[in-house]
Amino acid sequence: MVRLPIGVLAAFALIVAGCGSDKSKSSASTAASGATTAASTTAGSTAAGGTAAAGKGGQSLIYITPTPIGVNEFLVLGQTGTEAEAKKLGGKSKVYESTDLNSRRANLEAAVGEKPDVIVLTTFDFTDLAAEFAAANPKQQFILIDSCPTTPPANLHCGVFREQEGAYLLGIEAGMLTKTNKIGSVAALDIPFLHRYIDSFALGAKSVNPNVSNSAVYIGGDNPFSDPARGKEQADALIAQGLDQVFAVGAGSNGGIFDAAKAKGVLSYGVDINQCSMAAGTVVDNNLKLVDQVVEQLIDQVLAGTAGSVVSFGLKEGATGVIALQDDVASSGCVIADHPDVIAKVKDAAAKIIDGSLVIPDPLAAG
Repeated sequence: MVRLPIGVLAAFALIVAGCGSDKSKSSASTAASGATTAASTTAGSTAAGGTAAAGKGGQSLIYITPTPIGVNEFLVLGQTGTEAEAKKLGGKSKVYESTDLNSRRANLEAAVGEKPDVIVLTTFDFTDLAAEFAAANPKQQFILIDSCPTTPPANLHCGVFREQEGAYLLGIEAGMLTKTNKIGSVAALDIPFLHRYIDSFALGAKSVNPNVSNSAVYIGGDNPFSDPARGKEQADALIAQGLDQVFAVGAGSNGGIFDAAKAKGVLSYGVDINQCSMAAGTVVDNNLKLVDQVVEQLIDQVLAGTAGSVVSFGLKEGATGVIALQDDVASSGCVIADHPDVIAKVKDAAAKIIDGSLVIPDPLAAG
């Protein structure tokens, strides 16, 4: 269903990539090489009869981020998955936080020099570097989450998401809840990948409410994925057009978008994790990406020698979703919990997506 992205237009991270990219310049100290290193975590030895995927046990895993982790939950989930897998395997993990292109390259060079069992990378910021380093180091195993080069080397394994499926479901919610018939998105950048969110959100809304009109604005600037102030400004401008449903596709910028929505009494939607607590009574639902679970699954497959070049994750695989589909929706803190009729419609559409009778177009593949 998903055609591979090409080069820098590939998935990053909501959000988001995705939205996963975060241009914040804050935080960690930079080593002389330009790399930023976080402390390693070592787990206790795995007892006999432990996880089969552990193989010989004591594996070493290195996770490299494209930018400082900060408040970017996408990057946090990548770290969580890597560390959880190391603990399960009785091995150790280490995190390198990058700040820019030079530090990404320096961190990759340092990681390859340590010869870990697997190096885990996230977002489109590593698309070209992952292909380069994997080709130059054929005995080193790499995982790239949320992106993939056109032709990945045999030792590079990509985990990509079908973000358009969850965004479509959120659109159904917006189309049913809008009172003005005006909805829209505040996205970090105007790039093909983020149109998986924007366009699919609009498509879902129109499927239940053909009178809906859709608009989009973009954060831009130096830190589009980590600029709440700019996100708020753009959301204010969008809401001023009469919108009452706003999809926040800005990763670390989402807090500002939610603030604007709350102040103006309109509803909003988040990405990657449950962001409803960030603006109680304002956030309806979220386009979930279970990055930590995908990282764990791919590491298991790589160590077992069964990983493919590209693995696509969506509703069917349980790696994406929305709060409306969860058993604990009533305690989620999300506005969607108050609308059982909307939940029923979302569940019906999700079931059709999973069984293949409803295929959500991939805006990235059409680009």
